[in-house]
Amino acid sequence: MSKIRRDYKYLPYIQALFITVLLIVNLVAAGKVTLFEFKQISFPFGTGILFFPISYLIGDLLTEVYGYAPTRKVIWTGFGVLILANLMVQLILLMPAAPSWPHQKAYQEVFAISWRLAFASIIAFSAGEFTNSFVLAKLKILTNGASLWIRTIGSTICGEAIDTLIFYPLAFLGNPDFPLSLIYSLMIINYMCKILWEVLATPLTYLVINWLKKSEHEDHFDRQTDFNPFKLT
Repeated sequence: MSKIRRDYKYLPYIQALFITVLLIVNLVAAGKVTLFEFKQISFPFGTGILFFPISYLIGDLLTEVYGYAPTRKVIWTGFGVLILANLMVQLILLMPAAPSWPHQKAYQEVFAISWRLAFASIIAFSAGEFTNSFVLAKLKILTNGASLWIRTIGSTICGEAIDTLIFYPLAFLGNPDFPLSLIYSLMIINYMCKILWEVLATPLTYLVINWLKKSEHEDHFDRQTDFNPFKLT
């Protein structure tokens, strides 16, 4: 198996962008927005849904250009960063507020997240991203590098399916506020929104990936790659 080159110009920035997106999504996930209304009926969306698919786009880019091995490293880095971020937030929330700080209640409402939700989010993210990267790498070999859209959309369909199937049961199953019918609805709607996001972003994905391949002089094929997700070398 060939070693990862050390002279990539843009790889460190793309890895940093991937981690940044994960952190931002984790911070804003509690919010909800309404993108449109129809006949006075609003359609609210969790803010995480709006931006989380960006991580899959970046994962596609990393695997398509640089290969599975560097993508595996950045996924594990993201896993560690999410754990650290949640630990730090929980620690801050446990500390007594300063007497001069009048917004502690609002602060807690925004940033407080149950350990169950945090655990579900981290596990689902890792499994989904590894699935996304693995499927894209294998499809690239099967298609011999042709039809990029098949790989980007196909890998997202698989990765987001794993993410969705893990997150919602882990996060909400057994919660009286979330009956099975609601969980199923959330899974289907959110999953379809994420896939639609990927489809709409396909032209931009093509532009960025083609530019990167030319700039980095790299178009990696994982023909001899060890796909063990726990191997970091």
